[in-house]
Amino acid sequence: MAYNRVYLERLQLTVEHLHKCKAVHSATVPVHEVFRGQTVWQGDVEVFDLTGHPKAKRAYAWSHLDGKNDQRERFVAVLEIPPVKSAETAVRVQIVKDSKKK
Repeated sequence: MAYNRVYLERLQLTVEHLHKCKAVHSATVPVHEVFRGQTVWQGDVEVFDLTGHPKAKRAYAWSHLDGKNDQRERFVAVLEIPPVKSAETAVRVQIVKDSKKK
């Protein structure tokens, strides 16, 4: 799925707002996460280089449909702080975090 400039700007603003630092888009990484033979998440993760954050130099961000009947768009921004060290581990950490909320 090709994302446009507006989408990237919205993700950038989300990262900057949530983590109180400057973010610059640096890459798009396709991620396909499989658990027990089933796809649990598939999509592009946007990588942002950070300046002004006390602990992280990078963040990973994406959006997906959420809520009852997928009626709203949810933005996710995960900092590159251990155990997060890549787009793939950012997705895994967020999946675990979301599953604990349910």
